[in-house]
Amino acid sequence: MSDVQAKLDARLMLRALRAAERGDPSPNPHVGAVVARGNEIISVGYHDQCGGPHAEVVALQRAGKRARGATLYVTFEPCNHHGRTPPCTDAILAAGIARVVVGCEDPAPHVPGSSRKLRRKGVEVVMGVERQRAHALIQDFEKLMLHGLPYVTLKAAVTLDGRLAARGGDSKWITGVAARKRAHQLRAKSDAVLVGVGTVLADDPELTVRLCRGRDPMRVVLDTQLRTPKTAKLVRSAKRTRTLIFHGPGVNAARARALTSAGVELVEVAATGKHGLRLRQVLRELGRRDVVRLLVEGGSRVHGAFLDAKLADRAAVCVAPKLLADPGAVPLAHGKPQRKLAGAWRLRSPQIERVGDDVLFLGELEQG
Repeated sequence: MSDVQAKLDARLMLRALRAAERGDPSPNPHVGAVVARGNEIISVGYHDQCGGPHAEVVALQRAGKRARGATLYVTFEPCNHHGRTPPCTDAILAAGIARVVVGCEDPAPHVPGSSRKLRRKGVEVVMGVERQRAHALIQDFEKLMLHGLPYVTLKAAVTLDGRLAARGGDSKWITGVAARKRAHQLRAKSDAVLVGVGTVLADDPELTVRLCRGRDPMRVVLDTQLRTPKTAKLVRSAKRTRTLIFHGPGVNAARARALTSAGVELVEVAATGKHGLRLRQVLRELGRRDVVRLLVEGGSRVHGAFLDAKLADRAAVCVAPKLLADPGAVPLAHGKPQRKLAGAWRLRSPQIERVGDDVLFLGELEQG
């Protein structure tokens, strides 16, 4: 392949990747597609929602007869099986596409061999163009497919000295309006949002999307002893917005009946001590409910528990230009003691975003 062709393939794949960020296809992956002839873009498509046509099909339908002999750029390997929709490989062949350029492979294809099938029919297939960017777009889907667990993002708003709240629990508001709107955008892109019962008791959050457009995520509460009151906003709105409470064994039966009658789904999991729950079991239960992206909004002990269990994949931390200067204020994460900086968690190649007067750090987590 010539350098000119390689550069053109990369440029058009980046266009497909931008398209892939649109839509709300969960539990399917975000996928984008471009039909082009040389450097002329004929059509663009993306997977809008689960059960709807895949990105390739949308782009091919928009291209119509002009797709014959053209190149299809797709961020994710075309499917080769009958699921909610027919195989995309069949649509590609029927459209007369001459060349297919793929961003990244399907981590767990239902029916492998899509590339082999296309090549056998005379279609040129190029794999791995902008693979790193394409893979980053589907790593949440990949984790669920391969491990049965959601992709977990820890979200927090903190002061410059890393505090979630004053020692009395006051946290309204650490960040400004622009940062809070950005937090709601993160919620809108998540399948579920999770807090501990301490946050429910202290803040009585609704955990819905209000400061931007988007669907409300499933609300999830970790509540070992089932202390969530039936008057909580989460409970009073449970018949409108799906709400799960994970609890340990032996909880009060009358309290459980009251919550269930209000529309809350109760799920018993194994406890780890008096106040903890087995987080891996919680995540598996959420995975069974098609939760691909989980946003963990704390509080401090919940964040610490996810880090200690090595179950957090990413962090989104908004830092406000404020100092509490109080060692008794609530830290971002209350986990196991770290004796040396070598054991610290860090964000790998973080995306840094100015949001009003605040700064958002967003990136994958890794421990030193």
